[in-house]
Amino acid sequence: MSGHNKWSSIKHKKGAADAKRGKVFTKLIKEITVAARSGGGDPDANPRLRSAILAAKSENMPKDNSERAVKKGTGELDGVTYEEANYEGYGPGGAAVLIESLTDNKNRAVADIRYIFNKAGGNMGENGCVSWMFDKKGYLEFEKSAVEEELLMETALEAGAEDVREVDDSFEVITAPQDFEAIKTAIDEKKIPYIGAEITMLPQTTVNLAGKEAEQMIRLMDNLEDCDDVQKVYTNADIPEDLVE
Repeated sequence: MSGHNKWSSIKHKKGAADAKRGKVFTKLIKEITVAARSGGGDPDANPRLRSAILAAKSENMPKDNSERAVKKGTGELDGVTYEEANYEGYGPGGAAVLIESLTDNKNRAVADIRYIFNKAGGNMGENGCVSWMFDKKGYLEFEKSAVEEELLMETALEAGAEDVREVDDSFEVITAPQDFEAIKTAIDEKKIPYIGAEITMLPQTTVNLAGKEAEQMIRLMDNLEDCDDVQKVYTNADIPEDLVE
């Protein structure tokens, strides 16, 4: 796989978000609800909510869904109360896995996540066992053939990006989390198309997987992302693109 954000690249190339759009909407609604509950319902004053609403727009989620989620978060409408929790563990081949969860039942979430790990030949670990291997960053990925390199470099760096990298058939723009929105806006204004744009956890190093371990890892990540209590999953696994295809 190209790039440092391996699993996100895989998802985009597989079209996983389109295949599971209903589940994607559910996760986006949960994030908007929690963001509004924790920081208020005004996106201009709540960066987390603003980011969640932008993510919903990028997935073409109806505006009414976002507005109802905000009202549930602020208490204007009745809604479920979700708790945030992070879980960590190791997948096949010792690859690190970091999970962000929003759940209304932590006991169920832990049991389901542990079962998914065990089924794939991995195991859950203690808090902190792998999180130190990741850095929180803004990340945008571009298909090399679809963008003008000089324009992308100039736009991203002038807007404050930390780095612009060329990796295989892609360009990657890396930003500090707090600068992500401004840089994404600058890129949008220049109408430079991207494959994906998100605030994510980038691995400091990667683990190469092949054969059976790679296949098990893909199943592990798919099953974790399919879990209702899981919001986001990150890994440092480097999986061959031909295997994914």
